This record gives sequence, structure tokens and C-alpha cells, in this order.
Amino acid sequence: MKPAAIVGIILIIIGIIGFAYGGLGWTTEKKDAQLGPLEITHKESHGIDFPPIASGICLAGGIILLIVGSRKG
Repeated sequence: MKPAAIVGIILIIIGIIGFAYGGLGWTTEKKDAQLGPLEITHKESHGIDFPPIASGICLAGGIILLIVGSRKG
């Protein structure tokens, strides 16, 4: 498989994830203080927002790269 086709598949997957979830998000837990057995922690939310127009561009670009990458030439 040609590199353009591989990049195309990756872009298609990113585009579908962007449409389905609107981005990627995750939560991390950080320790603020520890006094003996007592622990003070807090959770932080992180994420990457992915607008629908960017999802569409990734999806269309991936399809184009997949078509161009699969041609024999």
C-alpha cells in the first residue's frame, strides 16, 4: 500500500471521530498535597475540540488521498 493511501485512511478515521464525538477528551487526576494518610487531589479535564468543518475537510482529503494512493501508475 502506498504512503498516500495510508495517510488517507488515517485522515478518514480522524474525520469520522471528529463527526461522532466532536473532539477528544480525557481527565487526569493530580495530587495537591499529602499529609500522612490524608491525600488532597483534584481532577483536570483536557481535550481537543474538533469543529465539524475540520472533520469534513479531513474526511474529504482522506477520500481523495485514498483514491490517488490506490491508483496504479
